[in-house]
Amino acid sequence: MDSHQLARYIEETDGISKPWLLVQLRLAKLNEQKNSMTSVDYVHDLDDIHQDLMNIGQWWKGQEREVFKP
Repeated sequence: MDSHQLARYIEETDGISKPWLLVQLRLAKLNEQKNSMTSVDYVHDLDDIHQDLMNIGQWWKGQEREVFKP
């Protein structure tokens, strides 16, 4: 799934409030731009995305049913 398809999915499913989907979108966009970036810039951006993912932490604990509902 490319970044455009993922963005469309996020919009259609009201996923803007789901930070893990936004991280996936950023990773998809970074992957698409990888060949036009220096390795230093790529690693920097990847590190930034990783840090944001780690900052999500365990915010979902106690609300699993609401967040991960089928």
